[in-house]
Amino acid sequence: MNAKPLEGKVGLVFGVANKRSIAWAIAQAWAEAGAKLIFNYQGERLKDNVEELAGTFGSDTPLFPCDVTKDEEVDTFFNKVSEITPKVDLLLHSIAFAPKEALEGDFINTSREAYATAHNISAYSLVHLARKSAPLMTDGGSIIAMSYYGAEKVVPHYNVMGVAKASLEASTRYLAYDLGKKKIRVNCISAGPVNTLAARGIAGFGAMLKHYDAHAPIGRSCEPSELGATGVFLASDGAASITGQVLYVDGGYQIMGM
Repeated sequence: MNAKPLEGKVGLVFGVANKRSIAWAIAQAWAEAGAKLIFNYQGERLKDNVEELAGTFGSDTPLFPCDVTKDEEVDTFFNKVSEITPKVDLLLHSIAFAPKEALEGDFINTSREAYATAHNISAYSLVHLARKSAPLMTDGGSIIAMSYYGAEKVVPHYNVMGVAKASLEASTRYLAYDLGKKKIRVNCISAGPVNTLAARGIAGFGAMLKHYDAHAPIGRSCEPSELGATGVFLASDGAASITGQVLYVDGGYQIMGM
């Protein structure tokens, strides 16, 4: 077996915020598997964090600003990518956001603005980034997005983010159909609860972790390194016939009825 299954591949990584980010766990695994990476950062506030982390792969690791809600920044990002490399093989989409007030109280009280914001950032951005990446994926490619069980079943307090993740998963299937003829695969990883900066913004997150420990078949959720390993698998030739799927990495919690 190839010790570096992603040798020679170039990956775009969207969504690293800090060392606890799921995107960072997958980026590390991709780099260890041989991929060369290019990072985005969202705003100057996160630049130093991403620059420090990306620098562990070499001080020349490229990173560029890209706020996915701004078309001009997305265009500029991909223009810079095309100046560095003639092709891209991998894209990681680990981007999600909803206003804090929309993750509290009842879903029925979600405002129009919060609903639109959550879908724009968490779901539409995948469509936009896939459209920009596809012309660079001249030898085919793998696009991976991050989802969560709240897309499928009600998770209290997840609210509009669950609806946005459902949109993300449906978008994955439609993108897989559109891009399959170009040998570009599109899949989601549905991760169990992981102690990330974003997760701590969800009310009752600690109780959620304990619930997984009590009810998941293997007695726990998942580790970032396990998400990294799944990310490598989906990016590799071993997953060449897998597209449009949601892979649950959650200790088996998704199979349980009670």
